[in-house]
Amino acid sequence: MTSRTTARLATILSASAAALLFTLTGCAGGSSAGDDSSRIVLGADDGNEAHWTVLKQKLADEGIDLEVRTINDGVQLNQGVQDGELDVNLFQHLIYLSQFNVENNGTLVPVGATAVYPLALYSEQYGDVKDLPEGATVAIPNNPTNLARGLLNLQTAGLLTLKDGGNALSTPADIETTKVELLPVDTNQTVTALKDGSAQAAIVNNTQAQKGGLGDELIIFKEDLDNPQLAPYINAFVTRDDKKDDPRWEKLIAAYHSPEVEEAVSELNQGNLQFKTEWTATQLQDELTSLEDALKAQNG
Repeated sequence: MTSRTTARLATILSASAAALLFTLTGCAGGSSAGDDSSRIVLGADDGNEAHWTVLKQKLADEGIDLEVRTINDGVQLNQGVQDGELDVNLFQHLIYLSQFNVENNGTLVPVGATAVYPLALYSEQYGDVKDLPEGATVAIPNNPTNLARGLLNLQTAGLLTLKDGGNALSTPADIETTKVELLPVDTNQTVTALKDGSAQAAIVNNTQAQKGGLGDELIIFKEDLDNPQLAPYINAFVTRDDKKDDPRWEKLIAAYHSPEVEEAVSELNQGNLQFKTEWTATQLQDELTSLEDALKAQNG
């Protein structure tokens, strides 16, 4: 082989190696989130729901490619945004977000409200909350966020009273008077407790009610979703603080609240929700800050 041929071969091999490296680097970069204005990587607890397809199309019309990744663990969904593997997530309300930030030194912020979902009281034995007998057993989710909300729900229903009227951080220790016996169980077991007779009534979130086949006809008390006390339970798109001003969020939120997407979300939830288009990012952040301050004070 001549020296000229050798040099030419070396040049070809060098160019090929460079091209391969560029290709591999590009592929690796495409697998994680970033600041590409034409792409959003969003984390959700169920990316197969029908409204995501509608949302993807709406954003495609705006020149944005939406990738929805399903992650079943809430902490991982938030950590993914914190670490930059996800651009944004949608699965949680503000009180859950506040707890993540406080417990994990998180810097996550809400950038757009979606909706508030009911936490209703169901019974297969009684048709009205007034019919529950004295001492009836009521199952209630034992995770802190839904436990406090469930207590507030039962207080509004006239079944118990909480110290100073209660708040989003209330616990059973704050109960002053009660007409019922509480049975704290895992959120996934609230429907089971109702069906196996362990409880005569149960506080069940909207998702578990759907999975457990509980129809609206079994609701014996339902929250007023206009109640300002439910502000901590507004669901929101969440990103990292240093990305809160990204112009992609305006398009994402507008697409979510388009008639087509809202209709799909409403159908999924059988109309049991209230969209919160009036809440601005600033209002959401103010509520989040208030909740975080209260949690820090409670934790000492």
